[in-house]
This record gives sequence, structure tokens and C-alpha cells, in this order.
Amino acid sequence: MDSIRVFAGDCTVSFEGSRDRTQRGRVVVVAKPDRTVLVHDAGGYQPVAWLTRADSLTVESGPGSFGLLARAGDQTLTVESNDVTGRAEYPASDAGVPVGSHPDTGDPLVRTNGSVVALDSGTEYRLPAGATVLDETCGDCGLPLMRVERGASFEVCIDRQCDPLDDHVKARLDGEWSCPDCGSPLRIIRRSGRLLAGCDAYPECETAFSLPAGVVVDDCDCGLPTFETSRGRRCLDSTCEGR
Repeated sequence: MDSIRVFAGDCTVSFEGSRDRTQRGRVVVVAKPDRTVLVHDAGGYQPVAWLTRADSLTVESGPGSFGLLARAGDQTLTVESNDVTGRAEYPASDAGVPVGSHPDTGDPLVRTNGSVVALDSGTEYRLPAGATVLDETCGDCGLPLMRVERGASFEVCIDRQCDPLDDHVKARLDGEWSCPDCGSPLRIIRRSGRLLAGCDAYPECETAFSLPAGVVVDDCDCGLPTFETSRGRRCLDSTCEGR
């Protein structure tokens, strides 16, 4: 698991780059896993110095001193201790919306950055775009269910190994439409990480369309289906101007 390092003491803080400034005071320095460095004093909520997602971060810590050097492009943040009050390292994870607990370990589950993550183990379940995590749990493994729209609405386990979304979409939509270029059936396939409706005559015909996050509500003027999405109605063919 990632960790956040915290240093406290009388420090000299220097910033060079978009603004040049040197400060000294009793501060708390926070070094995050993404190499962001924040320097806090006693006033206000905003750091007195910071460098976000540095390209490099060097930390030196001895028995009676510590120092940090963070660089990002032409910006440099340097922290040198004059007197050390304390230092510590704490486990850290992304914070997200609680969505239950892991059925086997009891590990809290949160939704964050397009995934459901177990806080303690770091186990991650990547979610398809537009997925909604439900209160209901999977009857097989006990993990939360999610609702995903890919031509139709499907409720499946967040663990794709347990209940693959692709299997449900194929069972419902495989061969449902015809290729507008050659008339062959459009098959539901996964290619380069994307769920597609691809021509059955491939590689002779390379026509393929990415399935949008939405449900089929009508037929487009071109003969392909029209999807209702969060951004409005659109044809399966994203380049088609019909509805």
C-alpha cells in the first residue's frame, strides 16, 4: 500500500521557479505518494509552499535532521530542517464513496477514479464507463452489482471474472445488426480494450463501431441503431449525422 510521509520541525523552505521565495518557521511537511509536497504552517488552510506531482522527489532523513528536494520542470522546492520535532509514515489510499465491504475479508470498499477499491488490500475492480454501483450484491461472490448500459441495461458483478459483462452483451446483441458496408452480421467483440460491434467478414471488411454507454431506443436513418446516452441520442456510427 502507498504511504504518506510527514515531517515536522523548524525548517527553511525555498522555492525557485514561477516565484522565488525563502521562508522559515515551524511547519509540517507532507510528502504524498504521487510526489506532491505540501508545507503547512499555523495559518489558514492553504500550504505556504507546495509542488504538485513533482518529476522527482529526494528525501534525506538522518538521526537529527531531514531534507526534501522536489523538482518539476524548472521549478524546485527545497526543505531543510534546522530542528526536528517529529517524522512519521502512514499507510494511505484513495478516498471514495463507500459501496459496502468485501464478502471474504470485510475490507471496506469505496468507489473512486473509475474503480471500486478495497481500502486495506488495495484490490481494484475497474468499472466500465458510465457504470452505476448498486446496493445489491452478487449472488455468487457477494461483491456489489453494477448497472451498465451497452445497447441494453445489464446488472452484473463488479468482478468481471465472476460475471463478465461481455457475455451478457454478446447474448443480447451479437448479430443483431448488419454491417452497412457489406451486409454481414455485426458481432460483439472486444478489441484493444474496447467493446465493439465488428463486421463478421473481418479482415476482408474492417468496419467496427464502439458500443456507446446507452440503450437502443430507435433505428437511425442509416439503418444502424440509435442509442439514448447521457449526452443525448446518437447513432451507433459516431460519424453519422442521422438520428
